[in-house]
Amino acid sequence: MLVLSRQRDETIMIGDEIEISIVDIRGDKVRLGISAPTRIAVHRKEVYDAIKRENAQAARLGMTDLDSLAQTIQPGPARRQQRQDTNKAPAHNPAASLGATTVRPFVSSESSTLSQDKNSA
Repeated sequence: MLVLSRQRDETIMIGDEIEISIVDIRGDKVRLGISAPTRIAVHRKEVYDAIKRENAQAARLGMTDLDSLAQTIQPGPARRQQRQDTNKAPAHNPAASLGATTVRPFVSSESSTLSQDKNSA
């Protein structure tokens, strides 16, 4: 840790973008002014620790959280019908069970005539 002594109205630079100024000194309290780009978050340590705790807690989802979420988000009538139709799809087509549509290539009668002409020549 770098320890520096500064007086009121003096500044410390961190890199080219962060400027820390001593704004006021009263007894055992020092007021700092911090100038930094908006992309750099500046927090007091206790606030930063609280943010980290809240983020860690929010990232942990339990099964009860997922169950309650599933109960509050119910599919609409169109999605229910789509699910019912999907469940009726043949078992041999795994894409159909995911609600996928089978795409068949389009072959025009003109292209088949051309290929027959080439084969005849």
